[in-house]
Amino acid sequence: MAAPESDLEGNRRGQRTQRDNRGGARGGFIAVAADAAAAGAPRLHRDTSSPRLSPAPGPPRRHLTTTVTRIWTWLARYFVPEDLGPGITEAVETQDPGMMGTGVPASEQTRCAKGDPQVDCPEDAGDTEAGQVTDLESPEDKRPQSEPGYSNPEDSGQLMASYEGKAKGYQVPPFGWRICLAHEFAEKRKPFNANNVSLSNLIKHLGMGLRLSFGWHRGGTITRGWRGQFCRWQLNPGMYQHRTVIADQFTVCLRREGKTVYQQVLSVERPSVLRSWNWGLCGYFAFYHALYPRAWTVYQLPGQNVTLTCRQITPILPHDYQDSSLPVGVFVWDVENEGDEALDVSIMFSMRNGLGGGDDAIGGLWNEPFCLERDGETVQGLLLHHPALPNPYTMAVAARLTADTTVTHITAFDPDSTGQQVWQDLLQDGQLDSPAGRSTPSQKGAGIAGAVCVTGKLPPRGQCRLEFSLAWDMPRIMFGAKGQVYYRRYTRFFGRDGNAAPALSHYALCQYIDWEEKISAWQSPVLDDRSLPAWYKSALFNELYFLADGGTVWLEVPEDSLPEELVESMCQLRPILREYGRFGYLEGQEYRMYNTYDVHFYASFALVMLWPKLELSLQYDMAVATLREDLTRRQYLMSGVMAPVKRRNVIPHDIGDPDDEPWLRVNAYVVHDTADWKDLNLKFVLQVYRDYYLTGDQGFLRDMWPVCLAVMESEMKFDKDQDGLIENGGYADQTYDGWVTTGPSAYCGGLWLAAVAVMVQMAILCEAHDVQDKFSSILRRGQEAYERLLWNGRYYNYDCSPQPQSCSIMSDQCAGQWFLRASGLGEGDTEVFPTRHVVCALQTIFEFNVRAFAGGAMGAVNGMQPHGVPDRSSVQSDEVWVGVVYGLAATMIQEGLTWEGFQTAEGCYRTVWERLGLAFQTPEAYCQQRVFRSLAYMRPLSIWAMQLALQQQQQKKASRPIATHGTELSTGPKLGPKEAMANPK
Repeated sequence: MAAPESDLEGNRRGQRTQRDNRGGARGGFIAVAADAAAAGAPRLHRDTSSPRLSPAPGPPRRHLTTTVTRIWTWLARYFVPEDLGPGITEAVETQDPGMMGTGVPASEQTRCAKGDPQVDCPEDAGDTEAGQVTDLESPEDKRPQSEPGYSNPEDSGQLMASYEGKAKGYQVPPFGWRICLAHEFAEKRKPFNANNVSLSNLIKHLGMGLRLSFGWHRGGTITRGWRGQFCRWQLNPGMYQHRTVIADQFTVCLRREGKTVYQQVLSVERPSVLRSWNWGLCGYFAFYHALYPRAWTVYQLPGQNVTLTCRQITPILPHDYQDSSLPVGVFVWDVENEGDEALDVSIMFSMRNGLGGGDDAIGGLWNEPFCLERDGETVQGLLLHHPALPNPYTMAVAARLTADTTVTHITAFDPDSTGQQVWQDLLQDGQLDSPAGRSTPSQKGAGIAGAVCVTGKLPPRGQCRLEFSLAWDMPRIMFGAKGQVYYRRYTRFFGRDGNAAPALSHYALCQYIDWEEKISAWQSPVLDDRSLPAWYKSALFNELYFLADGGTVWLEVPEDSLPEELVESMCQLRPILREYGRFGYLEGQEYRMYNTYDVHFYASFALVMLWPKLELSLQYDMAVATLREDLTRRQYLMSGVMAPVKRRNVIPHDIGDPDDEPWLRVNAYVVHDTADWKDLNLKFVLQVYRDYYLTGDQGFLRDMWPVCLAVMESEMKFDKDQDGLIENGGYADQTYDGWVTTGPSAYCGGLWLAAVAVMVQMAILCEAHDVQDKFSSILRRGQEAYERLLWNGRYYNYDCSPQPQSCSIMSDQCAGQWFLRASGLGEGDTEVFPTRHVVCALQTIFEFNVRAFAGGAMGAVNGMQPHGVPDRSSVQSDEVWVGVVYGLAATMIQEGLTWEGFQTAEGCYRTVWERLGLAFQTPEAYCQQRVFRSLAYMRPLSIWAMQLALQQQQQKKASRPIATHGTELSTGPKLGPKEAMANPK
């Protein structure tokens, strides 16, 4: 299951206006989503005075014929008009997901009366009341992290203010993201659009805007929102569909002395279908708690003395390359009876076959019951067969049968009817009729659903457990171009025949306890560390949702897909890809491109620390793509020039579009010709060395060395004056693809020097003395030029253009130093940037970009002018990029500014998760007011760089540089700088 959906399905619909082809199928890297999203927020401290700084003046796929119809480009992220018609764009409001897509008039969306117990199947239940925002701790509060009580588990702010229940749930952990089901978010925001762009910036990009087109595609992983709704789907590779499927619900039935006394759908919805069911759960007596990859929903049933705790488990297991690929999720219901009477309790799990859209309307869908007994364990349930081409699948809703439980089912019912037959069936005796045999195939235009029910005995003052699983088997996939056939990773263990759903269900229900033990062992070192703030513990694990729900695909590599000449020159290419498969994730759920490399640069810390073999697999794929070319000419949108799709010996921007043929046709991005981008080649070199440093894989380094030489040779042409420092080209030629950079620049110049320094280290390891001497000479000259041209006494200038914004304070100016320190370099004998300059620059960023922006409560703005006003010279300079902020915080920690790092990152977490209602769909960017951009984005995975920095900090204190294993610290012999942290154990 995917990670949870936020409270802003309205945001998602509005986001359709800003989608572009910046970039999916997920074989099920972590098949079932932990759950939900959204959060209330800190009240901003008003910025009453802005600091001023007076620095010393700086010294002197597809072919062209189909491109237009395929592209929703970069510019559309910003310049989409608001009124494109129904279903395309709408103003975004914070909505109750319980009311989404149900067709219920607003007048009927009544809230439950606070304190009203729900006894004897009441007809009325309810909705929510507005939540209040909370104050963020003032940046002036420099409480040391080591102070006892710094990590306060009760860190939910006002997200739980509406909760009126007393139940705490069954074994719900103290840390994570917690929210009452009745909470509403006070702040309303919109996706970025044309009304938010200055006239000057609009004119700058008008030429590109004339070449735009619009597209909206469907698809899905399975995401369950924090109010319990199944609402985000990405079953087809990389293609998302946002639809709340009303029939997909859990329902509880309580019986005393043979009579049903309470029956309730565990949903706050009041839909226009299945109206015979008892909807409108009172959200004031329920809360949700997320600590990915697990989540808990606690329901206190007023008047019944019964508490339900639903625990969702997804097998996202660091360093596990089998179970982590499974398309499964488990729902464990622990039911507690606080009364003196025995009860029979039933939980019914109903699910529609399909989503109720066009794929279902063709008919031919059918359901059938199954029972699988293996190794003394029995699992029963329903198979929902969905044979629609090109990617047919079977879904399994199943339950574990024990000596204390009974499992029943209803094979088929109409999910668009009143649902009276199903409701009465359960109401009658707490069980379903369990007809034998398969259902009749659905007729064209008709829907079909099924349900599985588990019943158990609940003794007085006792507890019982009911266990469900959800699995889906789509073993064979094709991407949008319908060319290459792929098999998902899990088929290696469960077969390719499309009949694995029963076995997947059985395995999940028998293994989930072991999964939970592994998850606890992985997370405990962080959760038990009292020096770490509670918000960080939540953010670190919950942001991992994107590795599973990023349009993710984990595939077996086709036999004929690896070129023989590269297999011979890269010794580990075939073994790595064959053993661990091919991994891809989108830049964002709305920027539909796999493995966007300038962004993966930030996000890759999560992958290399938790699944290092997948990081190496991705790097091999990128190396293969680098050495290939596609000379098909196409027009690039920003410049209008014609140029090849892909040139040899330059890193591609991305590995392709899921709606085309990724891996076979790369560079779906058509805004700029990224062969002239200044950062991509450098980011490859830096990641190669970082990956070697953290894995100790010398074979990988040897294989990558020729590719690094090739891309650095391609990069040399950007040093036009031969001073050892590259120059930007006077357009947005790097990851900030809307922020023009001219001449030597802090960002790209810093990445260049870091990459040159890394080349020196790799040359030493590869015993390439001539290469070592060459890059050592470049490094010496480049360092001198960088300091002379960009350092102004307080920070490094943005660039060397004659424009006023050249003196802007860029929050990301130390990215090169960040990667050097992460790789055991950048200090002492390997110092590239003077340490005093780095620390001074970071302190300046904290003073201006963080504390002088939004009262220090929203993270770091990308660009700040030295007189304390955000740089509004571009559409990106006055944004906050969450993933960049987490990387900046990691850099601060590396340089000893730990408190500043946590303060900086906390602003982003509080804004996204506790104020804007965007949890589990963290955006790429937001502005100080009104808008956000690109929900569910790759870059915020960079929070794992903070964890690496903390671990390295601990290792320094212990004077024992050793390797990371997820979040655990291991022991081992003292190693040299190039070998430190080399082994994962």
